[in-house]
Amino acid sequence: MAISYDFEIAATLPARQVAEILDHAAREAGLLDVPVSAQEWMEKGVTTHRGTFVQVFEEHPQPWHPVITDLGFTPTVSVSFRLDKFTDVRAQQDDMIRAVDALLAAIPGDALLEYQSEVIWLLRRTGVLDLSEDDELWPQDRLALVRRPYRRATHTFSED
Repeated sequence: MAISYDFEIAATLPARQVAEILDHAAREAGLLDVPVSAQEWMEKGVTTHRGTFVQVFEEHPQPWHPVITDLGFTPTVSVSFRLDKFTDVRAQQDDMIRAVDALLAAIPGDALLEYQSEVIWLLRRTGVLDLSEDDELWPQDRLALVRRPYRRATHTFSED
């Protein structure tokens, strides 16, 4: 089974611009060496130096989507992170946080980083960023990667 995470955001920007921002952030964080076109981020996806496969999607969720029903916002863009389970997973998670932090800095709107629709790593609503209180997800060195104000709070999806 793949280890995958989704960053979903109610962005006012189209997915293409989100892909351009992600490309810049990935290169700044050392995840990639050369620029990748927005089209490639969206159509084929990109594999980082550590083996994380990343792809940008335009979202068209159904009204019963758990982000809408449980968290109260409608995502317009999703960035999928599929980790290489044969490489250092923790380092790939840190890389994912670096990329998500850059996206949060550049794109306003409600946002969510979640693991397989089960565990909410972070949630930004009405400009307030909450990171899960789970210290296994957020050890001190990973918290230091987040360069914007946050608070610790745990959010969950309903059991339905």
